Amino acid sequence: MHNIVLFGGSSHPDLADKIASRLGLPLGRVTLSKFSNKETNVEIRESVREQDVYIIQSGCGHVNDNFMELLIMISACKIASAAKVTAVIPCFPYARQPDAPFKKDGTPLSRLPRNAFKGYSSDTPYDCSASVTPSSEIRDPMEDAGSNYAVIRSVGGYKQWIARSGTLIANLLMCAGADHIMTMDLHDPQFQGFFDIPVDNLFGQPLMIKCIKQTIPNWEDAVIVSPDAGGAKRATAIAERLRMEFALIHKERRSQNKPHKTDLILVGDVKDKICILVDDIADTSFTITKAAKILHENGAQKIYAIITHAILSGDAIQRIKESNIDQIFVSDSVPQDEHLAQCSKVCVFNVAPLFAEAIRRTHNGESVSALFEVMD
Repeated sequence: MHNIVLFGGSSHPDLADKIASRLGLPLGRVTLSKFSNKETNVEIRESVREQDVYIIQSGCGHVNDNFMELLIMISACKIASAAKVTAVIPCFPYARQPDAPFKKDGTPLSRLPRNAFKGYSSDTPYDCSASVTPSSEIRDPMEDAGSNYAVIRSVGGYKQWIARSGTLIANLLMCAGADHIMTMDLHDPQFQGFFDIPVDNLFGQPLMIKCIKQTIPNWEDAVIVSPDAGGAKRATAIAERLRMEFALIHKERRSQNKPHKTDLILVGDVKDKICILVDDIADTSFTITKAAKILHENGAQKIYAIITHAILSGDAIQRIKESNIDQIFVSDSVPQDEHLAQCSKVCVFNVAPLFAEAIRRTHNGESVSALFEVMD
């Protein structure tokens, strides 16, 4: 491969090394450091003039610092006359903060609820300096309508809409000079629409299918389970490809007296069967561990989980240890060394071959459609 330079950011150097090794290329020389006041310093020590540059930086760890580092690296390469700059972001930051409100079942919210601005008019005085204490914050009735838009109502009755950063993140990357974005399993696929440049949202499904076939005994008789309604499409795609049974866990409001209380309902038969939970992201691991508990209560014989982006922040590892999950397979789109050391249930599958092949095909002007098939 000619006229190509790979750079690795500081968020996940191990993955950058694996991708470069898979391509048979050395990583470009770059110095990444912090000034004494914690400002980011980037020094590109490789000629990138008229080169096809790929910068590998995952949205993990110190997310804001790493994202700023990525922006500076992109800008530095464009200023140095790079022919094209591609940001390779395995785990895309801020992808769970779209601009458009969505219902809990994943469908767009067509209109604002009738009570969205209840108690507020253009004549209502509002003190912008007034602080909102936790005791004065309540969840908006809009939550009952099934929207993910988080709203806070102050004592004065005015409802403050929390800022969504989707368009801002896209604009920052484009303004820095990115010509192409490469990522995997965006939490909200609509995020691609915020960009005016090509975005390749690679699927983690082929890697998940390969993991199921190679690591789970008697997988042919197992049941693919989606832990929530939002991931049903992803889970059914895997179930159909492997010709396996499918089950779904969803929230249902059964009590009219307590409209805010929800029950987790299992749709499908899992009694005396092996269950494989599939999800795109696990942060606090609340969703995946609660789903495992429901499956156990309904007679599941063994429970596995497969996650694309296992951030596992806070007490997530402890919850997994105490959960009914027998084994959890996670990708290395974010560093997993610490998680492996803390929990014996965690196993890692490699995404470097997928990104290396995507980079090779993109650089050579080939189609990336074949990457949506099962990889050998």
